[in-house]
Amino acid sequence: MAQSSDEDTDISDSEITEYEDKFYEELQNGTHDVKTSDETYTCPFCPKKRKRDYLYKELLQHASGVGQSSSQKRKAREKANHLALVKYLEKDAMAVNVPSKPVDEGKHDVNSDEQFVWPWIGIVVNIPTRRAEDGRCVGASGSKLRDEYKSRGFNPFRVNPLWNFRGHSGTALVEFNKNWPGFDNALAFERAYETDHHGKKDWFAKSEQKSGLYAWVARADDYNANNIIGENLRKMGDVKTISELMEEEARRQDKLVSNLTNIIQVKNKHLQEIEVRCHETTLKMDMAMEEKDKLIQAYNEEIKKIQSSARDHFQRIFSDHEKLKWQLESQKSELELRKVELEKREAHNESERKKLAEEIEENTLRNSSLQMAAIEQQKADEKVLKLAEDQKKQKEELHAKIIQLERQLDMKQKLELEIQQLRGSLSVLKHMEDDDDAEVLKKVDDLHMDLREKEQSLQDIDALNQTLIVKERKSNEELQEARKELVEEIIKEDDEKLNGLKNEMGEGAYNAVVAALTEINAYNPSGRYIISEIWNYAKGRRATLEEGDLTYCILREVACINTGRTEEGCYTTWLFMVLIVIRLTLSGSGLWDDRLIRYDVLTEI
Repeated sequence: MAQSSDEDTDISDSEITEYEDKFYEELQNGTHDVKTSDETYTCPFCPKKRKRDYLYKELLQHASGVGQSSSQKRKAREKANHLALVKYLEKDAMAVNVPSKPVDEGKHDVNSDEQFVWPWIGIVVNIPTRRAEDGRCVGASGSKLRDEYKSRGFNPFRVNPLWNFRGHSGTALVEFNKNWPGFDNALAFERAYETDHHGKKDWFAKSEQKSGLYAWVARADDYNANNIIGENLRKMGDVKTISELMEEEARRQDKLVSNLTNIIQVKNKHLQEIEVRCHETTLKMDMAMEEKDKLIQAYNEEIKKIQSSARDHFQRIFSDHEKLKWQLESQKSELELRKVELEKREAHNESERKKLAEEIEENTLRNSSLQMAAIEQQKADEKVLKLAEDQKKQKEELHAKIIQLERQLDMKQKLELEIQQLRGSLSVLKHMEDDDDAEVLKKVDDLHMDLREKEQSLQDIDALNQTLIVKERKSNEELQEARKELVEEIIKEDDEKLNGLKNEMGEGAYNAVVAALTEINAYNPSGRYIISEIWNYAKGRRATLEEGDLTYCILREVACINTGRTEEGCYTTWLFMVLIVIRLTLSGSGLWDDRLIRYDVLTEI
């Protein structure tokens, strides 16, 4: 319970060295298991890590990377225990993938065919015991003997006292590291007791009573003995010769080299595949950028064509208006001349005077109507100019929206390409993640963060586009509602001009003018300039949504077919055709002369 509490509480950087020594002692005491088999190791401080089995060099690299990491995510306690693991691996453990140094047979007088218990185990007998109150024998602990042997340079990692039904048996088994340095320590352990005449031969010699500890290295006869020592040796190890151990180690090294060679080949093949995919991605990016440049160039050329066509179109409109104005002035002059001629004529009788007066009055009314038509023509000219300015503003706004959308599209494509590159880089680094290098871990974290930021930016752009579309649609609906609420002006039935028009031109002209004024008040009571509207002449009413969509599509289709332009290039032609529809509507009401519609202009469009 205390250990769990300590793990939850981190330490400061100044305490790393102190805790490193503490964890190193725990590793030496066998508190943590490091070696899982003859060739594999495990990290006792990373129980939740996906990779549990390491070779010696892999575990050393993992422990060094974590212990020396500069990342803020690594806690000080984690660094301390991994530094202790590095120290333990370098001083107390053996790397199975490093060529071992066999024992010097001549130096130690060891027969290569002599059978030893492996892992190397020493036997200690004649350990002092005493009888406890319960009648069982007790003796010195194994840790005390282990510390004593370590201080003498034998470096055992565990001492196991042997117990039987009477208690402490007075014997113990000393475990050494199962490598060649461990074998050297075991032989040194045996020679030390032989020098003091407390070796195996001295123990089995028939002499006076023995005193002190006797010890030696366990061999085949000890392994096969029918006593408590033999039973425990058979549980703890096997009997092997030096030659067999050297051959077995050589086989393990060859197998390890073969496995590593195969792994390297697989990694190289996978790396080549990744490089090919990266090259293909780069080519696709280059092609996409080239296609984008072509589209931009084509768009700029189309915009120039549209602007040039619009200038020519408005120039033709102004020319037509000047001609119509001149025609009205000519008609007015003719009427003035006729009036003068009529005034000069003298009527010789009452009937001729009466007829002359009626003709003069009729000419006066016609002249007044022509003046009204001229005024309306002037207003129409002003409205056409305003319509041209509005169209220019709409085109500028449309152009700005197109540029904005292109920038957003460029940004979106750029983000998608960056995401694709990040994913490719992340795929490469994921195959390097098993090496547990600190720099690789940091790069993977940075790439994950960059990838999440790019994907979030891409989602924000899509959300912004959707928001703009919804806002535009909502604004259009509010504008239509506002237009309906602005119908406030009421046409007076006793208006003198309207009654004069009704008396002079008839009921049809009067109704047409009243309808036109009503529509102008309904659509734009403040500016009172013309608003384009799709009209159903067959039923004498404004077209419904379905009828308007059909008319809109027909006008755009005819404009595109006649001009041979793209859909974006048909906007100006379509707008001019809408203007023609407005003219036709006004001509039916008597406010627009049918002679103003020029078929040759329509044909040119």
